[in-house]
Amino acid sequence: MSGTNYVTAETYEKMKAELQQLKTVDRPAASHAIAEAREKGDLKENAEYDAAKEAQGLLEAKIKSLEGVIANARILDEKSIDTSKVSILTNVTLTNLNTKKKVTYKIVSENEADLKQGKISVTSPIGKGLLGKTVGETVDVQVPAGILKFRIEEIGL
Repeated sequence: MSGTNYVTAETYEKMKAELQQLKTVDRPAASHAIAEAREKGDLKENAEYDAAKEAQGLLEAKIKSLEGVIANARILDEKSIDTSKVSILTNVTLTNLNTKKKVTYKIVSENEADLKQGKISVTSPIGKGLLGKTVGETVDVQVPAGILKFRIEEIGL
């Protein structure tokens, strides 16, 4: 993952806490599991050792990825967000012109996206399609299922 990751202060702190957990608790536990498996004899036929090494590799990859995300993170202050157009951290109320249903989404970074909570990624097809648009505009968004038509009803925080 490259480029700038825009996040809220809360998400940034959560990522730092997760990284700390991975480094101080999970990494030593993985090393301990490898040491235990190594004590059980021949490493060529030791499935437990192979599994522990693989788990350690996955853990190290996750640590490296999270370090990269944190290094490229830029903390956004919601007070400085311009609500005259759709941007990251804005809440956008839309009317789906095909179904006439209203939905509200919060535009967030990839790390914060959670559709169940109404948070969509700025890099998703809908997020990309809405960026920079203003209230009253009609937007055609290309999604895997086809083209969705939305009208922007409201932009806020």
